[in-house]
Amino acid sequence: MISGLSLPLLLALFALAGAIVIAASIRATHLADLIADRTSMGEALVGGVVLGGATSLSGVVVSVSAAASGDASFALSNAVGGIAAQTLFLAVADLLHRRANLEHAAAEPANLFQAVMLLILLSLPIAAMAGPDVAVAGVHPVSVVMFLTYVCGVRLSSAVRQQPMWRPVETRETRHDTPDADSDPQASVLRPALVFAALVTVMGLCGWVIAQVGGTLISRFGLGSSLVGALVTAVVTSLPEFVTTLVAVRRGALQLAVGGIIGGNTFDTLFLVFSDVAWRDGSLYHAAGPADLYWLATGLLMTAILLAGLILRQREGPARIGIESVLLMAVYGCAVAVELLRA
Repeated sequence: MISGLSLPLLLALFALAGAIVIAASIRATHLADLIADRTSMGEALVGGVVLGGATSLSGVVVSVSAAASGDASFALSNAVGGIAAQTLFLAVADLLHRRANLEHAAAEPANLFQAVMLLILLSLPIAAMAGPDVAVAGVHPVSVVMFLTYVCGVRLSSAVRQQPMWRPVETRETRHDTPDADSDPQASVLRPALVFAALVTVMGLCGWVIAQVGGTLISRFGLGSSLVGALVTAVVTSLPEFVTTLVAVRRGALQLAVGGIIGGNTFDTLFLVFSDVAWRDGSLYHAAGPADLYWLATGLLMTAILLAGLILRQREGPARIGIESVLLMAVYGCAVAVELLRA
């Protein structure tokens, strides 16, 4: 039904679905902060697991729908393109946090650990692409390894937060993960959790609409799957992370902001796992092309730069932002330029 719509209606539907996802994500950010205050999970873990996974759901639907319809490049580029875009959002948020470099103020061991986990998870698909083309029941063994690695990583992230073996150096700009002054830690978490779940459902439905519109644009106008996946659907489905990051920074929940991006990116690697299951012609990784591998390498590089910034904790850099933010903008800009030239 969607494939038969005119171009103006397609674009309008695409914009409407994106707007709903953004609006739902704003409310979800407030609820995630509330859940963090009423439980023992903390902002970094809630941002990385709960909020990160929720805001990534629309992207999951896009990649899985693309894989199920037979477009492996669309599925993969949407996933890894979103990781690159979301990492860029932290650099933009750094511009808005004027007191100090965002990565300095949001010092948190759990965020460092999740960044390391993200590097591991991004390296596994590259190993799969370089390895033999094998599949068991239509699923590459690396997909199973990635899923198990993610589950173990979540548990270890919780352990790092609960019993850290080291702590960052305290400065005047360091932001502590403390409950809001008007928050009641004894209040029930059931109601905000149910509302949060409803918002997640809405975002998932909008993700399906975005996937259908993206697939229609590819087939109708002969656009490259990696171009649409990495620069159109990936960016649109990543806008919730952008909005939630800005809202979290404005609220002073800096660990939630950084953890939401890193955790969302970590969850986004599972796009590849779910897409490999949906792709029934063998290994998804061997059906991908060089453009998809390029965006995977871009996400890996940007994550490494972000991790270096979290460790360096530079207070001020060029234009009052960290040097890692400058490098993230430069790397993403070059990646977009290469993709456009390839198209």
